[in-house]
Amino acid sequence: MTRVRIAGNGCLVLVLGLGLGLGSLPRCGAQEKAQTAPSKASMPWMNTSLDADTRADMMVKQMTIDEKIQLVHGSGWGVLRPGAVVPPGDIGGAGFVPGIPRLGLPDINLADSAVGIRGAARDSRYATLLPSVIGMASSWDPEAAHLYGSVIGRELRDEGFNMSIGGGVDLIREPRNGRNFEYASEDPVLAGNMVGQLAMGVQSNQVMGDIKHYVMNDQETGRNTLSAVISDKVMQETDLLAFQIAIKMAKPAGVMCSYNRINGVYACENKYTLTDVLKDEWGFKGFVLSDWSGTHSTVQAAMAGLDMQQPGDRYFGAPLKQAVLDGKVPQARLDDMVHRIVRSMIANGVVDNPPVPRVVDPFQGRRDARHIEEESLVLLKNEGGILPLSGSVKSIAIIGGHADEGVLSGGGSAQVDAPGGLPGGSKWGTAVYFPSSPMRYMKEQAADATVSFDAGTDVAQAAKAAAGAQVAVVFVTQWMSEGMDRPTLSLPGDQDKLVEAVAKANPNTVVVLETGGPVSMPWSGQVKGIMEAWFPGIGGGEAIANVLFGKVNPSGKLPVTFAAKDSDLPFEHVTGLTAETGNNGMDGNAAHGKEAKDFTVDYSKQGMLVGYKWFQVKDETPLFPFGFGLSYTSFAYSGLKVAPDATSASFEVKNTGEKAGDEITEVYATLPSASGEPFRKLVGFKRVSVAAGASDPVTVAIDPLYLKVFSTEKNGWEMLPGSYKIEVGGSSAALPLKEDVRVTK
Repeated sequence: MTRVRIAGNGCLVLVLGLGLGLGSLPRCGAQEKAQTAPSKASMPWMNTSLDADTRADMMVKQMTIDEKIQLVHGSGWGVLRPGAVVPPGDIGGAGFVPGIPRLGLPDINLADSAVGIRGAARDSRYATLLPSVIGMASSWDPEAAHLYGSVIGRELRDEGFNMSIGGGVDLIREPRNGRNFEYASEDPVLAGNMVGQLAMGVQSNQVMGDIKHYVMNDQETGRNTLSAVISDKVMQETDLLAFQIAIKMAKPAGVMCSYNRINGVYACENKYTLTDVLKDEWGFKGFVLSDWSGTHSTVQAAMAGLDMQQPGDRYFGAPLKQAVLDGKVPQARLDDMVHRIVRSMIANGVVDNPPVPRVVDPFQGRRDARHIEEESLVLLKNEGGILPLSGSVKSIAIIGGHADEGVLSGGGSAQVDAPGGLPGGSKWGTAVYFPSSPMRYMKEQAADATVSFDAGTDVAQAAKAAAGAQVAVVFVTQWMSEGMDRPTLSLPGDQDKLVEAVAKANPNTVVVLETGGPVSMPWSGQVKGIMEAWFPGIGGGEAIANVLFGKVNPSGKLPVTFAAKDSDLPFEHVTGLTAETGNNGMDGNAAHGKEAKDFTVDYSKQGMLVGYKWFQVKDETPLFPFGFGLSYTSFAYSGLKVAPDATSASFEVKNTGEKAGDEITEVYATLPSASGEPFRKLVGFKRVSVAAGASDPVTVAIDPLYLKVFSTEKNGWEMLPGSYKIEVGGSSAALPLKEDVRVTK
């Protein structure tokens, strides 16, 4: 099939619908600009021996006010207005900002790319679906996180994009949040470090990276209408800390401000978070862009620190130009906005080494995705050593989860198009399964066994199928998407009943979960094995089989606490989510015919007690604790030595089992009582590979920032004198090594 596209400059573009796009074909707009652009010799700001700030200043001085205004807003989602023309350089991503050819400044083409590039199928292109970000974070492996980002950056370049708008680092305060699969953790140290590495991986491909959604965008319900109520101190030590770590580590080109209000002020016009903290306190040199349609004003937003409106020009087009001419927005502020954008383009190679489109390598992408998933799978239960499945198993009943066809993916702007999927891409609001069948790979590894499949749609029939097999493996799923939160931790449909029925019929039942976040498991005591696969990506079917059969030793650990039931959470119900209001204006529209209402989410009830800290202070036992995960081997810890200033912890890890394996070592600290924070918190971690029977020395560095508290009075961080308890082990609930260190100022 051949489609004809007429570009805005009158050029014809032929796209062959062969499943893989002909990305190596130049686009008409790019050809035209290449022919008319002046030589680099005539533009002194193209001198690569100069630093990015100097070059950006030189370029900005050459711009007219209209050229400056052109750079601080973009178009997106195709034609925004009836009769509008798609710019010739727009390659169909989430956003587009036209460049200035006379100055050698290229266009900015932005793509949704949280777990892979969204919308590739529109131009018959291919993009790798990676495991969910929460899955990647389960590896606790900075190298895997960097690889994750590098796959995204590599494929963005291959498709002609030069900016990613992935990089979600919002804390999992609300475990029913529909976008938790795009985020990393409930803990700021783990989330910040893993997403920071991800963003570094993206930018290692000379593609601009992004960190989002800044800040307090912790639920989808009412995300356009809610106001997060939280103190500066709590926000600094929790949600902002995750952003601080990631941003300082990755130095991303962009930070995307969120939809919600923070203490009554929209995040995209909040001077405290955008200027006082991000730009002044942290020294962020990139630019702030709004989430799509997250801009609400001209002067207030510009003066608060917003640098780019996305998409459209309602506020940062003609109104901003007039505000500058009227003196309501100083010319220096507009120049700063433009400088930040241009500087980021130069610093990340977008100006000097623009992408040259070519066909994506789907095979390398699949290998990388499988490797990340193999490190991310979390073994939660293994009673009687039922796993790994051995050659002595002669019959296996696989039940549910579309395991005969593929693996589940997350929806919304993170949805990657499945190969062989719908022409023109995926449909918003519809679950998409990727062709990576766990059953296929399980059959390959159980060549001498009889393997059957039951869809699990009829509970009685599924139980009958399970009863006739030696082992039953039940796949359960929980689809999640932007634009919706789950009303409960329970699995949707009758899947809990399905597991219970199968477990009653077959005592050797193993459950594999494909979920976007934590779920309750009322049947956990009735099954022998439980494995969390998250949304496993295009290599997921093979990775799941490799772990089930022991080809890969599981090593992932939970980056989020699994509560036994909703009533154990700080908020028993998602704030604002009711049957009458639906998502309460998630898209700014009336729900069920009723006007969306502004409302507050009062985080003062939860405060710093996010996730595992809540369970500690409340003295409640979760279903599975933060940092927990089993292996097919076992590990022992000994010999803890903490540096006198508590900036490192050294100890020994011994593999006491018969198989080589990776152990994720975790270091926690409890601050002096004067801090008023009576809980341990993660301050360091390291993933180590240990041979069977061997012992390895481990040293984990502790960033002093993680031991400090934020003083509202001093408007800064301080190290309190006193006793710091350092604990080391394999999860937040299993810490065999302890040492108190007295720190003085």
